[in-house]
Amino acid sequence: MLAHLLYSFVTLFVIIDPVGSAAIFAGLMRGAPFRLRRLYALRGVLIATILILAFALGGGALLRALGITLPAFRIAAGILLFLLATEMVFARESGIRRPTAPEEEEAEQRQDISVFPLAFPLLAGPGALTSIVLLIERAPSPLGALDVIGALVAVMAITLALLLTAPQVMRLTGVTGANVVSRVLGIILAALAAQLVLDGLAGAWPAMRV
Repeated sequence: MLAHLLYSFVTLFVIIDPVGSAAIFAGLMRGAPFRLRRLYALRGVLIATILILAFALGGGALLRALGITLPAFRIAAGILLFLLATEMVFARESGIRRPTAPEEEEAEQRQDISVFPLAFPLLAGPGALTSIVLLIERAPSPLGALDVIGALVAVMAITLALLLTAPQVMRLTGVTGANVVSRVLGIILAALAAQLVLDGLAGAWPAMRV
């Protein structure tokens, strides 16, 4: 149980990347009063948490309804997470998790950024949504799903704290420091992605031999 809890926490922490998210949030909210930053941070984290929880509870049933096997989903998720890891390592904006340049420009013109791009795709991006489904399916028992939920709540609490203190975090780390943290997390995520693909291939191999 503890091992699955730690695995879930590390996986979600690496994918959501609270430090990198705080850096983007600080840029989008530059010059905004603390009251507004607090409102958007709270709303964005709440919406992202609800969205991820919805996938956690209904993702498995959706896969079964579509006839998608778990090995196939693991392979697809591994490829997606590897692309996300590449974005993090090379600090490129591919649009998988971070908004693209046109999207950021549009977000800067919006009065409320809590839904887009903060909640989605920054916090509850494709990587987080696919990972939560796999973590729930990987749970050793029905009670093990509570470990995943607990890990998600812990990661989101850390994310909220960093969003609320985003200007201070950026003064402490700077853009370079935030990118260094994201690159290190990206390397870990690349390894997790490779393991997902290997697990998917191993699970699909018996069916492929028939």
